[in-house]
Amino acid sequence: MIEKDTVRLLRECDSGVKMGVAAIDDVIDKVKNEKFREKLIDLKDDHQQLNADIQKLLGEYHDEGKDPDPFIKGMSHIKTNFRMAAYNSDETIADLMTDGCNMGVKSLSRYLNQYKAADEKSKELTKRLIKIESDFSAEIRCFL
Repeated sequence: MIEKDTVRLLRECDSGVKMGVAAIDDVIDKVKNEKFREKLIDLKDDHQQLNADIQKLLGEYHDEGKDPDPFIKGMSHIKTNFRMAAYNSDETIADLMTDGCNMGVKSLSRYLNQYKAADEKSKELTKRLIKIESDFSAEIRCFL
């Protein structure tokens, strides 16, 4: 049971990190404020560093991870493009990123509770990702 829950939790983290990087890539070129852009670059770097740790653990379990659901990723991309077409501003980007971070925190917290038998390493990675998302959401409130 431990291995099964561990792999499932790591897969969800993998999917979440990939979704976060894709969301950043969708908006980073549209950001006007340099400090905000730097924060997004730092967030992307944090996600990529964390993903390296996730991939290492998944490799120990001979698992390739999980890509984000194509439907959800597509809908997120459409929502971003629609909102940016209507309200092209850093405030809109901050709002979109805040929503994404909040959804990530909520989902990851749910998975952390769902996969209670997961090993401590995977739980710690999940908690790190939750903290990264939560902290970033708080940091960008000044851009809303």
